[in-house]
Amino acid sequence: MSEPRVRRAEIAIEQEHVDRVYRRLAELRAQAEAMRTKGYEIGHGAQREAVFEQASMLFERDMMVFHANQTLQTLDAEYEGLVFGRLDQTSGEKVYVGRLGIRDAEFDNLVTDWRAPAAAAFYQATAEEPMEVVRRRVIRCSGQNVLDVDDDVLIPDAVPEEMQVVGEGALMAALGRSRGEKMRDIVATIQREQDEVIRAPWRGVTEITGGPGTGKTAVALHRAAYLLYRHRRQLGGAGVFVLGPSGVFTNYISRVLPSMGETNVELRALGEVLDGVVATRQDPAPLAAIKGSLRMRKVLTRAMRDAPPGVPDEIRIVYRGEVLKLRGKELEKVRRKVHGHGGPPNRSRVRAAETLLEALADKAEEHARADGRSVDRAELITELGERIDFHRFLVVWWPVLYPGEILRWLGDPARLARVGKGVLARDEVAPLAASFADRDKDWTVADIALLDELRVLTGQPPKRKRRAQSVELDAAPAARGVEHHGPHRPEHYDEYSHIVVDESQDLSPMQWRMIGRRGKYASWTVVGDPVQSSWPDPAEAAQARDQAFGPRTPRRRYTLRTNYRNSAEIFDLAARVVAGHAEAGELPKAVRTTGLEPDLRIVERAGIEGTTQTAAKELMDAVEGTVGVICAMDRVAEVQGWLQGRADERLKVVGSLDAKGLEYDAVVLVEPTELITESTTGRRVLYVALTRATQQLTVVASDREWL
Repeated sequence: MSEPRVRRAEIAIEQEHVDRVYRRLAELRAQAEAMRTKGYEIGHGAQREAVFEQASMLFERDMMVFHANQTLQTLDAEYEGLVFGRLDQTSGEKVYVGRLGIRDAEFDNLVTDWRAPAAAAFYQATAEEPMEVVRRRVIRCSGQNVLDVDDDVLIPDAVPEEMQVVGEGALMAALGRSRGEKMRDIVATIQREQDEVIRAPWRGVTEITGGPGTGKTAVALHRAAYLLYRHRRQLGGAGVFVLGPSGVFTNYISRVLPSMGETNVELRALGEVLDGVVATRQDPAPLAAIKGSLRMRKVLTRAMRDAPPGVPDEIRIVYRGEVLKLRGKELEKVRRKVHGHGGPPNRSRVRAAETLLEALADKAEEHARADGRSVDRAELITELGERIDFHRFLVVWWPVLYPGEILRWLGDPARLARVGKGVLARDEVAPLAASFADRDKDWTVADIALLDELRVLTGQPPKRKRRAQSVELDAAPAARGVEHHGPHRPEHYDEYSHIVVDESQDLSPMQWRMIGRRGKYASWTVVGDPVQSSWPDPAEAAQARDQAFGPRTPRRRYTLRTNYRNSAEIFDLAARVVAGHAEAGELPKAVRTTGLEPDLRIVERAGIEGTTQTAAKELMDAVEGTVGVICAMDRVAEVQGWLQGRADERLKVVGSLDAKGLEYDAVVLVEPTELITESTTGRRVLYVALTRATQQLTVVASDREWL
């Protein structure tokens, strides 16, 4: 029988099984809907029963409805190919592998969940260690239709005469597929080195390192799905937190976990971690380096303890005909004494009142001694403490502090220089103050960690004094809310059971502190690549990272060494650019070739716009999937203007920092030297941009220095 006829016959066999699975899926859905309806009927019946029976019936109703809704949510998830694999074992048993486990009415397995131990061989078996698998088949579907099959024979001597073998292997076929706007899951093509990471123990810290295209992000997300499946009791209730570098990135990966049936996961970008505010604007690299340094914690602590702008510098209060006064230096001594106890100021107003009253009593005793009199100290403190004029002064002199207000106060260069003395260099004060002073601009991504630090330093405002959440964080301008991917949780939630950090090599020390607060009780999966780092002081970041992890053990580290994304031709150029910044063995190996070398177009500066437009059009015609145009961060709006007339959803313009973690079928890279000069880590950022393309790369430049 010819290869096409064999393939068609095998597709028909798999289609028959897939049809059976979907029929069973429809039955399960109908059963769940019936259970939900019955639950509601029980609820209506409870209203007519005696009071002592109502509680039991309502509890039964709630449990039935909850279980039914959970089942329907799982069954209704968008599964692109519910069944994707089959194992033919030496025992003759056939095991189908898919996105969730399904049994027939007799409880026989129709599909084994990819996370179950019985499915491990689908990812781990090799010709050297076949794990009793004769043939491993990947089934490619669109909806409920089987499109193709690809086979790997692992034990050739055990192949029965009637077994047909077709295809070229699923992985290489998948590598050639065009990219869409969202990241796809890789459950059908997980490789053995990736599967080992996915199934690693959940406790402690699991670090995943590897170069571009090694599948680090996909592996981390699949690990989250696997852990929720295998350890749902330990992890499911508190939930999983996934941190990405940007909103562009989190939107790109947002479909992966829901497509595997996992919805108890919260997905946020670095600029969205703090509830009540969202930031997308990036600081220039030198300024971001100042804001991200651990030095800023000392600056913020001093700023919090400094007298707020406009507070009175004198208290005058009459006690039994005598005027008691405390002036500026005396009031500052009182303020320092209160802060010396170490409590958060928003929880220290009572202590501030007591200390201020003690100082007034000291003043009264000083006057009395000069006149040869005595003062009943306890009576004075009690009487003044009940006076309305004293409390009016206290409210103004010891106000409730809000993180955004404190950060805006540092827009005053004189104040910032004072609280930053011995911490900030003289030439750092002006740009830092200017960034805080501009009330017309939103916060930057680096500011979010500073606001979160101040949130903890100042403490929760008293409940009876609390204002709206946005005002608590930032009195001017009001913070903007953001919708996060995942379930709604309490404000500033810090009880996550597992945290996934992607692009970890770029987190500043202050950002590590912010994330560490959310992971006090969590195990961690941390993804990164030192060669792609845009943070200038990796040692300081490592210190903050270790503090965020705390004493958790064990710590395990995995390195992924195979680049599945880039063609060898594209990656060779990227490796050449970053060669002086990578240690031996840090760069991955690209496993496929296309014969298409990167297209380097060196033109006059005046010709950059036209050449970019031409290159984008050519690549749009050449590939079926997405085309990314990558440029320096401060060029994004300009380049978007160049391409404004090309209304095609496949074409995306993105800045160098926002390109991290993304991939496109083809890329136009604009002015690579600008990517080097805009970052404190130079060529590492360019290396990232050069490794976003899967098929074709065009570089438009006005010089050759980047080479």
